[in-house]
Amino acid sequence: MIEGRNAATWVFGYGSLIYKVDFPWLRREVASITGWQRRFWQGSHDHRGTPEQPGRVVTLTRVPGWRCKGVAYLVEHSVFDHLDHREKNGYERIATEIRFERDGETADGVFYIATPDNHAFLGDAPIEEIAAHIARSRGPSGSNRDYLLRLAEALRELDDRDEHVQALASLLRQ
Repeated sequence: MIEGRNAATWVFGYGSLIYKVDFPWLRREVASITGWQRRFWQGSHDHRGTPEQPGRVVTLTRVPGWRCKGVAYLVEHSVFDHLDHREKNGYERIATEIRFERDGETADGVFYIATPDNHAFLGDAPIEEIAAHIARSRGPSGSNRDYLLRLAEALRELDDRDEHVQALASLLRQ
């Protein structure tokens, strides 16, 4: 990460930031971060659900040695006003090292995470319960099912077989 208020910063996306890119970026790279695993454990009161019936969206959980694949975007600092608003429902920005798939080089950057102590965290549940929850949830940004299936397709296009996401997608396609 380049220091300074106006400097460009790498942002790692592992959920909807992979496929719903509604912000300007300077560079885009397929990338990964180590020590984190994608899970549908965060409640969504503002995008894929409502305050009364939250949907489920992804966050990352710490798993030593695990590699989470996604997309990194180099963005100008002003873009964080938009991203912070988009990721407002329980997410916080944390620093990380990002590894680019193309050449194996690394760069400092940030990603958004919903920690277990945030107000919207739903946590783990049996995979069938998570799938049923996703199947019935809808919010201002659309159906929770669409979010899951679009993420599954985006990960397939990145040649990433995330077992958690693929298992949920398989259950929703039945």
